[in-house]
Amino acid sequence: MIVTGTRPEIIKMAPIIRALQKRSIPFTFVYCGQHYDYVMSQKFIHELQLPNPHCLYKVQTASPSIQIGRIMCFLERTIKRYRPKMVLVEGDTNSVLASAVAALKQNIPVGHVEAGLRSFDLRMPEEHNRRLVDHISTLLFAPTKHAKNNLRRENVWGKIYVTGNTVIDAVNQHMPLAIRKSRIMEKIRYNPFALVTAHRAENVDDLNTLKNLIEAYMESPVPIVYPMHPRTRKRLLQNGLWNKLVDCENVTILPPLGYFDFLVLMKKCVFIITDSGGIQEEATSPLVRKPVLVTRLSTERPEAVKAGFAKVVGTKKEDIISAANELLNNRKDLPTFSPFGDGKAAERIVSILENSFYA
Repeated sequence: MIVTGTRPEIIKMAPIIRALQKRSIPFTFVYCGQHYDYVMSQKFIHELQLPNPHCLYKVQTASPSIQIGRIMCFLERTIKRYRPKMVLVEGDTNSVLASAVAALKQNIPVGHVEAGLRSFDLRMPEEHNRRLVDHISTLLFAPTKHAKNNLRRENVWGKIYVTGNTVIDAVNQHMPLAIRKSRIMEKIRYNPFALVTAHRAENVDDLNTLKNLIEAYMESPVPIVYPMHPRTRKRLLQNGLWNKLVDCENVTILPPLGYFDFLVLMKKCVFIITDSGGIQEEATSPLVRKPVLVTRLSTERPEAVKAGFAKVVGTKKEDIISAANELLNNRKDLPTFSPFGDGKAAERIVSILENSFYA
């Protein structure tokens, strides 16, 4: 059973679904609706030409605890109906935690794709989720040796495999199609430009941090293209910052984008400013190869920092602008390979599943 609940999970599970289809291994595809609006969820399923989910749930807006509880109840019913040999989850969202616990309580083994990531920052709800899921998983698919070492230090009881990250598979599979199909560059009035995303609670729910980020974008040394997460838009409107940003000539705000459009923007921009973990990985793909300024105090992707792709710059306006200027004034050649694998992670994961359950 492949369980997804958010846009990044759909993207990262897509190569695994294709690998299962290629080998004619039966699976149940479940979408449990943490991202419950069409643009943030089902649009990606259709765009990536994935099969329609066998089971679909819309969890609706709720507190994290209520959201987790509702997804657990939905997954319990779904697991009882299909009785899978394993429940496969990816990442560190509330959907992942809820699905893993629901499977555990039904005595179904859990496989965790992207296991072993650690930020060591307990302000992040994702850090709680990924740690808990790793310790109840039977199979742990670590993207890198660094992630494997994290798991070994914590003495997890499941079996650990280093597979690479399926996000590199996804970029390799979809970039050629994205370049052919996307028309997003027709909407971009800047050349060059920097690509921005911000969505984490510790950034957009804190007014002082949000103000710092917005002012940094407005004063960026290169114009900003900003596909805006619904959560961020809501906070800007609540705090009277929306008009200030909309009226700024240095910033173009876009609605949430499909995966193909976003891939093209990553390829065409000069650098990326983000608090996203997945984008730190995607930027290292040989088909993207862009420097990333991470607007956080920590990252669970230190491999991107070590390889020279990413730099953690914090959330202060001055630090972000200074780092942007440094990138522009001292451009460096980035590696031609990704620290997150060679784009064959999904094939490795499916081989392990096949040997574990069908040998």
